[in-house]
Parts: sequence; C-alpha cells; structure tokens
Amino acid sequence: MKFGLSDVEGRVLHGLLDETSSDIVIRLDRHGFILHASTNMADLGFDFSAALLLPHITDLAERDHASFLSEHVVAGLTGQAHGGWVEFPVITCPDRDTCREADCQRWYALSLRPVLDDSGAVEGALCLMRSVQQLRSLEGELHTRTVTDPLTGLTNRQAFCASLRRHLAGGGGQMITVLAVDGMRALLLRYGQRTADEVLWGFARFLETMALPGHEIAQLDGERFGVLLPDMKSRHAREWVEDVVQTFSALAAAASAKAPQLTASAGLARVECTVDWTLREAELGLVLARAGGGRQVAMAAHRRAA
Repeated sequence: MKFGLSDVEGRVLHGLLDETSSDIVIRLDRHGFILHASTNMADLGFDFSAALLLPHITDLAERDHASFLSEHVVAGLTGQAHGGWVEFPVITCPDRDTCREADCQRWYALSLRPVLDDSGAVEGALCLMRSVQQLRSLEGELHTRTVTDPLTGLTNRQAFCASLRRHLAGGGGQMITVLAVDGMRALLLRYGQRTADEVLWGFARFLETMALPGHEIAQLDGERFGVLLPDMKSRHAREWVEDVVQTFSALAAAASAKAPQLTASAGLARVECTVDWTLREAELGLVLARAGGGRQVAMAAHRRAA
C-alpha cells in the first residue's frame, strides 16, 4: 500500500531499496501504523492494498512476539535511546493468527530511525526489515550439534547434566538410570570399531523405542547411556529398567555360538544433592550390576551427601 510521501522521504526510500533490494522498507506514522511498505512485503503474504484500516507494525510479528516488538517501536517513536536491531518471527501463511508450524515462520530483524518534522518532533519512522532466517537456521544447527552425540543422535552428557540441574533447581527427587551394553571393550577388540559403533547406535534406537513419554535419553560417554525418568517412583522406575535390560538381552540373543552375546546392565539413582552426586550414584549402581555378572539392575546404597 502507498500513501503520499514527501520528496525527501521518497528519495530516502528509493535509496534504501537500491542498496538493499532484498530488504523491506516500511514507513510508520507516529503511532506505529504502516503508511508505506515496499512491494517485496508481498513476499511475506501481506497484502495491505485492500485494508480499510492501517495495519500496525506489530501485526507483522508472530503473536507471542508482538509485545516485544511493540516495546522496541514505541521506544524509537518516543525519542528514547533505543538503537540497534530487534529480531522477531513473521508467520507467512494466511492463518497467521493461529498457525504454529515452523515451516511458516521466518525470522526478520528490524531497524528503526525516527522521522522528525520541521519543529523537531517525531512524526513517524523509517524501518528496514532484513531476513535473518539463514542465520537463525545456522545457529539452530550449531546448537543441535553442540548438545547432540554425533554417533547416536541422542542428547549428549553436557545437555543431560543441564537438564539434571534444572530438575535439581526445582527440588529434584526424580529417578535416573545409567545403562551400558556389557562387554563393549571386549567387543571392540574382537570385532573392531565399526561393529562397536553399530551396537551403540542400535542400543540407542532400542532405548528410544522403550522410552515412555517424558523420558529423556542421552549418551553420557562411549558406552554409557543415561535416562531421566521424571514421572516414576523408585519401584516403577526399577521395573521399567529391568524390563529394558531383559528385553534387550532377549532381542540380542546370539543366533550362533560364534556370534557375540549382547546383554545390558543398569544402575539407578535419585536426582538429589548435585549433578555429580546423582550421576556418581547411578554409575556406582551400574558397577554393582556388572559385578554381579551383568544383565542386572542395581542401586547403590549410599548415604545422601551432607
């Protein structure tokens, strides 16, 4: 939509468009309503040409970010020191009021410069909207790589510990288990790294299959896996872990005497005290289970730290 612009404003907008043809240029009135938008605004699915009322700049933002965008715009229009860019998602499908699909969401950054009248009062603003979707995607990919084990695709130890810290901050009390395939070192020496990796990958997929809603699975190191069981009491947690251990042993039963016999063991612990304490107790339980011959579940009977 286009409304009358002064010659100066028109030249400014034309210059901005020439320099940044992929960016969106917007002219606001002093209340934040859109007076002008460059034609590439249509790429976002917005058509203001038939609008009876002027759309507000916050109408561009996804609903949960509208208030955040409004604060930035109001600060600029009232002459407050509020420079820099502000980022927000735009819903680009017709159902923008209700849509929550990630494919319909594109991130933009907005920069705002006040426009002054002859007396020096703010009469509006010129805004530049620039796509930061690619940057956001790269940041998301980098974050995923940071918290994900590359072999199994599960959450890694760092992210699992962060989750434990959040639960401890809320009082703790949840159950966790540390599981491992028995004899991985011997398996590696006999069959090689590729076979060992295949076993670990398969065990990760098995745990995902056995996990219940709300369970958090992670690979803690080369052979140990952690599972947070947030909604299970001690008895039910033990029953679930025992079922995991027994089911895995049955599914991985050797087809011949020459094939490796795969079993798993597990240690149980309660989330309490600190992250290190919690993991140590679960890993001590795993040591006890393996000391008993493997294919078992054990819980270390240690006194809680002072």
